[in-house]
Amino acid sequence: MKKVFLIITIFLYTTLFAYVDSDFDGVDDSSDRCPNTPFMELVDINGCTTKSLVPPSNLDIIIGGSYSDSDYQTISQTDTLVSSIQIDYYYKNFSLQASTSYFKTKGSGYQAKGMYDTFVGASYQFDLVKALSIKVGGGVILPTYKTSLNNNKTDYVGSFNFSYTLNKFSIFGGYSYTIINDKDITIIYNTNTLQNIKYKDTNSFNGGIGYYVTQDLYANVSYNSSNSIYVTSKDIQTASIYTYYSIDEHWFSTFSYARGVSKSASKNYLSWRLGYFF
Repeated sequence: MKKVFLIITIFLYTTLFAYVDSDFDGVDDSSDRCPNTPFMELVDINGCTTKSLVPPSNLDIIIGGSYSDSDYQTISQTDTLVSSIQIDYYYKNFSLQASTSYFKTKGSGYQAKGMYDTFVGASYQFDLVKALSIKVGGGVILPTYKTSLNNNKTDYVGSFNFSYTLNKFSIFGGYSYTIINDKDITIIYNTNTLQNIKYKDTNSFNGGIGYYVTQDLYANVSYNSSNSIYVTSKDIQTASIYTYYSIDEHWFSTFSYARGVSKSASKNYLSWRLGYFF
């Protein structure tokens, strides 16, 4: 979910050759009129604060919508619209998150609507050095997505993410492991044919590079790969573009586009979200 918390809370100008910057604000100590500037603040040419990157308080709410033109869980191609809501709470380096979504999908001879699964989790960020942050997290996936495939168990997920920032560039990556507790099932069709549905635990990883275009605009490109929960399905691989824009001290928005690079992934995925810091 890499996302907004890491983007708005990691920003650093590193030291240069023959250059001393004790508080890592991008201003040489010999010219810094405001020494020991907090790491979470942007400064002017004199090293004095112009803007804080810390949210006004510790809570945000994000609503959004997305569109995809196929669904790897179905045989026929479908169009899917999703509306979502996410709530994040932060306390120092600790964060809580809850998210859920509602979908409508339609294809040739197929349509469905309802809730996707709901995620509730927590994470902690370790700032090893000014330029490097590592976040570890865990959570539960609640079975609010109802199907006839015995997907009615709570799953568990653990994650590890890192971000390294150099001047206006960032390098990031992550890994997650999900324990799937759904039970295998055999489906009997009207033609008396049988299909065995088998589930498995999943691994996923991502990596990419980002750039701070301005103080308010950040963009990145990344590669993402994940196992399917179904034993017989191939890995889901996508390449994506993501942007984050700070509208003002409270409002922000994100936009992302992903292109499937494996047959098991959606061919095209578009998402736009709007968030508010309290």
